[in-house]
Amino acid sequence: MSNGDCTDLVGTGVVRRVLYWRDVLHEGPVPAVGREELRRVRGEFLGGAETVRQLRERDAVLEGNRDGEYVLWFEADLYDQLQIVEILSCLGELGVAAERVRLICVGEHPGIAGFGGLGELRAEELRELAATRACAVLTPDAFELAARAWAAFRAPVPDGLGAVAAARPGELRFLGEAFDRLGREYPSTRDGLSLTERRILAATEREAARREATGREGGGWGAVARDVFVRASAREARRFLGDTWAFAAMERLARGARPLLELRPAGAPVGPATRLRLTPAGTRVLAGEEDHVRLNGIDRWIGGVHLTGHDVPWRWDEGREALTPAP
Repeated sequence: MSNGDCTDLVGTGVVRRVLYWRDVLHEGPVPAVGREELRRVRGEFLGGAETVRQLRERDAVLEGNRDGEYVLWFEADLYDQLQIVEILSCLGELGVAAERVRLICVGEHPGIAGFGGLGELRAEELRELAATRACAVLTPDAFELAARAWAAFRAPVPDGLGAVAAARPGELRFLGEAFDRLGREYPSTRDGLSLTERRILAATEREAARREATGREGGGWGAVARDVFVRASAREARRFLGDTWAFAAMERLARGARPLLELRPAGAPVGPATRLRLTPAGTRVLAGEEDHVRLNGIDRWIGGVHLTGHDVPWRWDEGREALTPAP
């Protein structure tokens, strides 16, 4: 199993069948409901009836191999770590023994600076990973931690995320780091922004200033969404955000009573060539002088938590570097 088909697993010659786990779990609702209802919720969020059908087929393949062995090929970032805990939780529910599951998980690779993922490796390099410390036969403890992490992620309150972020297990060695990054998607006590939103605003400001100073492509009005995405992504220790979801975040920042971004063309979906710049409110929020949630409210799911309104119950405390109940 892997997160997508950009990785040449078939070419390694060590797998008989590949199952791709395509779900952007850090976006949209992931409530604590049964598998069939979860497929419906995720399918409707991601694309509709056809996506529901694809998720049902995916889960059927996973279950159909319950008497065999599984090899999971994943990376260290938040996108992949959430998929890992979902898969392991499903396998645990199916009664699959932990020792029949191997996890190959990497966050770096010799000779590749700024390693972005398994898709950068040739088939022979992928094959070699099975003989390195990147490959681990899982234990019941790893299954138990994955189940706890999956439950904490889907709970209607996020008070279990901190314990997962603090965990340092051998086989799931990147899980704590990923859950720490997940917590930073909650509105900050400083400005009401998630870390992703703040990085998008900061990248917009810097790209707009650079274009104006260099006169690139005419300079003038704002930054280009494609360049903002690249600059914001480069700040991540583990890149997990695709351009589609970055553009969706830009659209959110351009909505509300006091938008933080102004877009051109106005009213059109954000794409690679969309121009954007900070509004006066965006400048003040980025400086920590105003609070995005109090200005514009929020309507966003993070796992099983639905944040709505202008006064959310949970915030990321910048000083304590922890998720805390809002005062």
